[in-house]
Amino acid sequence: MSPDYTLLIGPVLAIILLIVLITRFHFHPFLALILSAGFLGLVSGMAPVETVKGFEKGFGQVLGSLGLVIGLGSMLGGLLLESGGADKIATVFTSLGSKRWVPLAICAAALLIGMPHLFDVSFVMLVPLVFVIARRTNLAIMSIGIPMVAGLLGSHSVMVPHPAPTLAMVAYHADAGMTIFYGLIVGIPMAILSGPLFSSFLMRWFPVTAGNFASEGQGGESHLGATAGIAAGVDPLRRSPSLLLVITAVLLPPGLMMLRSFGRSYFDSHSLVHQWLEFVGDPIVSLLIAVLFAIYALGVRTGLTLTQIQKLLRKSVGPAAGIILILGAGGGLKEILAATHVGDMIAHWAIQGHINPLIMAWAVAALIRICIGSATVATLTAAGIMAPLAAADPTVNLALLVLATSSGSQMCSHLNDTGFWLFKEYFRLSVAETLRSWTLVVSLQSVIGLIGVLLINAVIR
Repeated sequence: MSPDYTLLIGPVLAIILLIVLITRFHFHPFLALILSAGFLGLVSGMAPVETVKGFEKGFGQVLGSLGLVIGLGSMLGGLLLESGGADKIATVFTSLGSKRWVPLAICAAALLIGMPHLFDVSFVMLVPLVFVIARRTNLAIMSIGIPMVAGLLGSHSVMVPHPAPTLAMVAYHADAGMTIFYGLIVGIPMAILSGPLFSSFLMRWFPVTAGNFASEGQGGESHLGATAGIAAGVDPLRRSPSLLLVITAVLLPPGLMMLRSFGRSYFDSHSLVHQWLEFVGDPIVSLLIAVLFAIYALGVRTGLTLTQIQKLLRKSVGPAAGIILILGAGGGLKEILAATHVGDMIAHWAIQGHINPLIMAWAVAALIRICIGSATVATLTAAGIMAPLAAADPTVNLALLVLATSSGSQMCSHLNDTGFWLFKEYFRLSVAETLRSWTLVVSLQSVIGLIGVLLINAVIR
């Protein structure tokens, strides 16, 4: 029985509406997702009340676990940044070896710092450090800025608990530990290839001399803060946390989640050890443990009072509010997409046509990202379309499907992406320079992510 291709009409129109609302009329993605989901339900023949109930169900299902993950991750990231922990990691990493290793060191530091926090916040906090290091080492700003961005984007695109990969993980019901494990295998070479190595090739395109800074008040060091610690709001008189405690706080969540995944093979499912591994390795519990540890190690031990820590945590969850709303609305759209059965049709088509689901997930997410500009919305929509395929094809590695989808959502960031303008303004580049630096780096990472996923899939199969 051939699939009914008329089922595609409603979802295609809804995605077009979503694109138009965001790009042409500049609607907030949260509102655009709600309107697109409502439109899809009505044109697909669902009753108005049924459409509302379906949207509410999808909204609640996504935020039931994901909202907690994003909230706790933001708190952990806030403690890391505001305590001076991020500055500690970056400073120690960049002080190792000669200055020719500085780009690699800042890339590694950004990859680590970016794991528990939202990209925009981490970027703003680390930009001052780029200027400081460039002045100290007499290196060109972009030779350090590109590796820093590549490290942050590597975490953002393939490492849980960032919103995009975490959302795909929830949508596909993938194992958190294996997703993190494969994410590390893909993310580290992704960051290095698109960061330190690519920046050395890219520098010939930038007419800047070593240590060339913008003038005072025009994005230079005085504008961004004399030191990274001051820019991050760190009191220079307060005791700095030790590097060991900082790295422990960052690595606790992925470490506990991977321990659960690999420990399942060694302990009986009814044993006490297995039950405790399942408990501490749950994404929510592991993040909660890390936050509590960070409150003491990065807060109390450095001289912060409980009142100051409370204010810091309240401040850190602010940027996550918009992301959480977008994720919830995306969950609502995903539920309406599931009700139209278009995902089942695409799953049937992919299986019958022997199309690699990993490539399809990457391509769908990439297409939506190019049109909309939001990696989160692209992942939301692509995961909603691809989830039935993941359920219908038992041969698909769900953890790799997560990485393929989130990697595709990074493809070709351009003028419709806020990250594009953030990078342009902070580094004082022209639009053309931003296109051949930021856009190329993001696109290269997306392609490397797909290649890495396909290579891992070929090896494990």
